Amino acid sequence: MRSLLLSLALLAALFAAAPAHAQFANRSLGLSAGYMNFNNTQSLSETFFIGFDASLYIESGFEVVSLTKLTFPYDPISGQRVVGIAPSLGVRYLFLEESIRPYLGADLSYLHVFKPAGDSNYVGLGPNAGLDFFVSDSISLGVRAQYNFYLALNERVQTSLILSGGTAVHF
Repeated sequence: MRSLLLSLALLAALFAAAPAHAQFANRSLGLSAGYMNFNNTQSLSETFFIGFDASLYIESGFEVVSLTKLTFPYDPISGQRVVGIAPSLGVRYLFLEESIRPYLGADLSYLHVFKPAGDSNYVGLGPNAGLDFFVSDSISLGVRAQYNFYLALNERVQTSLILSGGTAVHF
């Protein structure tokens, strides 16, 4: 009798159990640091930046990404350091979704530079490529390269090469 009750309990547990699902960390927050070279910009020099990253995995290898950069470029016109903020929103495609994740993407960005003579505003679009490497189940290290084309009223198209490295926590 005891083995019959045990068998019925085991059978009931098997039918009531939900199927197993693999856990996939589909969100991330990170910090990055990098270099921006304003190639054709008349009023800004190259600069280092601190970045705050976030991503959300959509499906089939696609992610929505956000990167906000805080910069301190040198303004040749005023002769001093200025502050710039550059938020961006984009999408990227992960070629692999394992512990090494190469990707290609595109970002729509905005650059606002606070200057003594008057603020400057730019809207940009840029392709990017990168590689993330997971050092644990939830922490990755990565490198990224991006080339932005910035548009502003009454100015020619400005370009910027961006190189960065960072770390992210996936949850």
